[in-house]
Amino acid sequence: MSAPESMTNQSHPIHSMTGYAAAQSAIEDETAFTLTLKSVNHRFLDLNLRLPSDCDSLEVALRRLIKEHLKRGHVDVTLHLDRRTREPGQTIQLNRELLAAHVQAFHEAAKLHHFNVEPDLNELLRMPGVLLSEAAVSTVDPGRAPALEAAVLALAPALLDQLNQMRGVEGALLAAELRASMLRLRSLAKECAELRTHARAAHFERLRMRIAELLRTDAGAGEPGEPSAAKPPSQSIAQANGQAPDQRLLAEAALLVERSDIEEELVRLRAHIQSFLAMLDGGGELGKRLDFLLQELNREANTMLSKTTGGDPGIGLRLTSLGLEMKAEIERAREQVQNLE
Repeated sequence: MSAPESMTNQSHPIHSMTGYAAAQSAIEDETAFTLTLKSVNHRFLDLNLRLPSDCDSLEVALRRLIKEHLKRGHVDVTLHLDRRTREPGQTIQLNRELLAAHVQAFHEAAKLHHFNVEPDLNELLRMPGVLLSEAAVSTVDPGRAPALEAAVLALAPALLDQLNQMRGVEGALLAAELRASMLRLRSLAKECAELRTHARAAHFERLRMRIAELLRTDAGAGEPGEPSAAKPPSQSIAQANGQAPDQRLLAEAALLVERSDIEEELVRLRAHIQSFLAMLDGGGELGKRLDFLLQELNREANTMLSKTTGGDPGIGLRLTSLGLEMKAEIERAREQVQNLE
């Protein structure tokens, strides 16, 4: 299923937490501005706004607007001003301290490596922050602040929609990968279920043969004329219950086999996989819920691995291999889920 198809089959879109959007506008044909939004994954909604000074009311309005559109993620919001016209008295400022630091660093590097060269002034002046103009200063004229705030707030909703569209496309791709991962897990669980019956029978047969061997050894241990050895506690209990010793031991062996059976783990694995797929079909904010479900899947895989000993060695090794493949698949899915909103 392609990403667009899976997106249309969901009642709510699935968003990743990674996205980028930028737009430009201007006020009064004099001051242009660029508003950029960049989001990455985070446990909660974490907003970091970099705005010109004296934009406190704009920051409050932007935070409220962003919270209406986004639920999780670390979001960087940057507003960059660029005055298009040169105002009276506007000058270029030289950052003397920064320039001197660059020159000193150049001379130290040349001396360290024994180069007899001088720095290029053109290159030094191109270094960030060496030359500053009033146009680059991040301040807003008090008279233009209301117009700037209105222009930014008019631009922001469309920009947030653009960001969510990008997050939605990546979210659909992640959902498709997670769906494929769950189908692979279901296939591994199916193979485990096919091996389970043979493993259970082999485990019981191995225990039965071992018990029979021990009973034969115990029966032949005594010699004629020697006092009989004390009866084992299990034999005394079995006789007290009116059971033969071998029957009691076989019942205990059957109980051990039952405890080593992986049927319960497989049932819960299949149920968790089905719930995971149902959540993907429903869409919406899934990140935390899917992560919790993957923890449960990992717990079942670990329990199953602890029960793969005993019985036929070949079947046990194959079950162990399948369990390890399950854990690897679950871990890959967890890495993908970390980026879902």
